[in-house]
Amino acid sequence: MSQPANGSSDPIKQLRKEMGFWDVLLFNIATVLGPRWIAAAAHNGTSSISLWVLAAMFFFVPSALVISELSSRFPEEGGLYVWAKEAFGDFHGFVAGWTYWIYTVFYFPGLLLASAAMSAYIIGEGGVTLEHNRQFLLWVSLGLLLVAVVLNIIGLNIGKWLQNAGGVSTYLPLMMLVSVAAALWSRHDAITHITWASMKPVWNWDTVNFWSQITFAFTGLELVSAMSAEIHNPQRTLPRAVIASGVLIAAMYIAGTLAVLSLVSAPDVSPTSGVFHAITVGSMILKLGFLGVLAALLVTVGNAGGVGSTVAGIARVPFVVGIDRYLPEAFGKIHSRWRTPYVSILVQATVSGAILLVSQINETTRGAYQFLVDAAIILYFIPFLYMFAAAIKLFGRRDRAENKNAVLIPGGKAGVWTIGIVGFVVVLIGIIVSLVPPGDSSDKLGFELKLVGGTLAAIALGLTLYWRGARAKSAGQAKA
Repeated sequence: MSQPANGSSDPIKQLRKEMGFWDVLLFNIATVLGPRWIAAAAHNGTSSISLWVLAAMFFFVPSALVISELSSRFPEEGGLYVWAKEAFGDFHGFVAGWTYWIYTVFYFPGLLLASAAMSAYIIGEGGVTLEHNRQFLLWVSLGLLLVAVVLNIIGLNIGKWLQNAGGVSTYLPLMMLVSVAAALWSRHDAITHITWASMKPVWNWDTVNFWSQITFAFTGLELVSAMSAEIHNPQRTLPRAVIASGVLIAAMYIAGTLAVLSLVSAPDVSPTSGVFHAITVGSMILKLGFLGVLAALLVTVGNAGGVGSTVAGIARVPFVVGIDRYLPEAFGKIHSRWRTPYVSILVQATVSGAILLVSQINETTRGAYQFLVDAAIILYFIPFLYMFAAAIKLFGRRDRAENKNAVLIPGGKAGVWTIGIVGFVVVLIGIIVSLVPPGDSSDKLGFELKLVGGTLAAIALGLTLYWRGARAKSAGQAKA
């Protein structure tokens, strides 16, 4: 099944260039922009507005600059794995690639649970009850995962339309939310009194865990870089799409949070589906109840696109690592008909489905969701430490000055060091505060043991596979 259809011995050369500028821009929106993060921010209160601004300034902008430079200097399949490998060698490249991939087994279940909760509002106000039904959440989550996996195995020429639809269907409901809030704000006072003073950050142990979620909400721009071999003119397309989508995403996070708080008080906002509760409330007041149902329909498509884009991008990392033989060689196989890394996609989906089931054991839906989010953040941020450090380490390489297509971080050495250090420190803080149990956690010790144990076990599994692969690779080279 995995034999090249065109006779090429290089699996990467068998991949097809299916994505252009608009495909990449919508891919980024589907991957990064999440209504659940707006809901979580609104639940945290008006101080989240200043947190969005701080995260945009000190994480999102540095990330976009580093991603634009590294993706244009190294437009290769594998993204973060390749950048860490170029800067620090095979072992560190593997650690970055492994943690970047394994985080998805925790991230997908959390994303799927939130997506299922949002889809409950397709039936209107009855969704308030249905979003807490565990059986409903589980089966809808598994269905969304199945759709994303099948479309991405069939190929990007099909799968990219799910991502494109996801980008559009994520942005439109949020524009509807802002429009409904603006229409009501012009007629009535907002439910939440919003002032400059109330938007200042509030730092305490009950809310410190939320800072990592705000930062995590801005991640994902690097994902499409892992698919560089499948993008038309990646050195030009990737930086332009990163900047354009970044502006749209940051603006909507802030506007969307303000809109939710103008319609619903912070304590009443669900951290997963609060956006659609707010749209439902606003549309009922305007006597346009169909808007809530329409928004829920659109966001269900949007969330499916978000799952699809993450499946598509992340699966390319173990695919490239498999080609390098630090993971079992099966990961590097290409489907003979659809030219996709199907083994990587299937393994990823199977493990994610298993984690989704395990996370439900002895947990409330809220507790299971929070555990999945924090574990995903810790694992996901490790390769970001490598990414910002790689920008500094690779500054002195000759290709930076000689590559005419590179989109460089401005400011020369001082600019690269400033951006790299700021990004590195913010990510490190995000990892540390993720280890702090949320204020409403009933079993803080149990939460902590599960979180630390789960993340350490995931890293240990990767290191075991690396040493196995390294020994096998060395033995094969010695025999040759």
